[in-house]
Amino acid sequence: MGQVADDVEKWAADVIFGRARGFGASVTRIVFRVLSHIYGLVVRLRLKAYRQHWKEQVQLGTRIISVGNLTVGGTGKTPVVELLARALHKRGRRVAILSRGYKSRKLDEPQQWKDLDAADCEALPKIVSDGSEVRLAAAYAGDEPYMLAKNLEGVRVVVDKDRVNGGRFAVGELGADTLVLDDGLQYLSLDHEYDLVLVDQNAPFGTEARALLPRGTLREPARNLCRASHIMITKCRKPSDSELLELLRKYNPTAEIMQATHAPKYLERVFGSGRLPLEKLRGKYVAAISAIAVPESFENLLKDLGAQVEFHRTFVDHHPFTRREVDRFMTRCIERDIELIVTTEKDAVRFPQPGELGVDVYFLRIEVELIEGQDAWDRFIDQIVQPRESQPSDLAEERLLLNPIGS
Repeated sequence: MGQVADDVEKWAADVIFGRARGFGASVTRIVFRVLSHIYGLVVRLRLKAYRQHWKEQVQLGTRIISVGNLTVGGTGKTPVVELLARALHKRGRRVAILSRGYKSRKLDEPQQWKDLDAADCEALPKIVSDGSEVRLAAAYAGDEPYMLAKNLEGVRVVVDKDRVNGGRFAVGELGADTLVLDDGLQYLSLDHEYDLVLVDQNAPFGTEARALLPRGTLREPARNLCRASHIMITKCRKPSDSELLELLRKYNPTAEIMQATHAPKYLERVFGSGRLPLEKLRGKYVAAISAIAVPESFENLLKDLGAQVEFHRTFVDHHPFTRREVDRFMTRCIERDIELIVTTEKDAVRFPQPGELGVDVYFLRIEVELIEGQDAWDRFIDQIVQPRESQPSDLAEERLLLNPIGS
């Protein structure tokens, strides 16, 4: 069933992005367009429920910053969450990242916490990191939460689909005073004091259709960008042109705008230890393997670094690699005299060791670097670390009144 589900998901993505051709794909796109209108109505009703106070947002009495986007995947969110959490930790905040742990496995047995009995522990969120050590494997944590926990010493990482529950645990048990809500723009049950919304420079509103799910990749209409307190344009090869900036200003005239590039830093060995400088990619015959939302961006980056990408094996986003898949891929690499296998850091945490390690496997380390708006970023961090002038409930009320969500 897992493989069938992956195949269906991959085919649906090909339909949405226009890669799938033929009569069946065309009919499916028409059906998806109809479903998009229904989905849009549900989105508007849900947002209106919070605006009209038919549903209330929970206050936890601490700073809550959401990092999210309008589209499904592909904006480079995890490195931005890492950048933000690291900056706040360095400024003395006790940071906890709240994640839903997408496609993570259910725990075989509850984690132990203090002197709680097993029944009480079952109600706890998954504790990926308590700030001092990583407590869960990637399969149970989810690839992105595990990667964040591994890279961020001193930062707590908690996984729970109910992020209100996760937030209460982080504040009450882990001593967090600042919560970073990973992929949180659409999570309205918990109030966000700040919403940092990411926009991919190469596909600001998803596909060319600019449609809502499932015809496009928008989770909300573009006009709902008005909810952002800050906007970061990501994956910039150069500063954005005036057309994109004017479009963003049309939807949100007040948010501070920053621009960032997702810069490759080095190659790190997946099995064992050791790093290679990026120059080692130049002229090398490379095979790529990835399970990310936009695999084309990863392949293009390797080519930009001078690699000769012989082939690229792609899977659906967050795919749990099996030993059989990796062994078959390794055999193909050996037969083709591949010099290096390169994957993404997110995929590396789910990569099982092949039976025969005939070709070295590395992941490409990516970090976010601001190319425009450093002053805006510094002001953003300052606002978070400084004492509040208003209570969270007052800020929530003000933003719900000012921002026409659900309109």
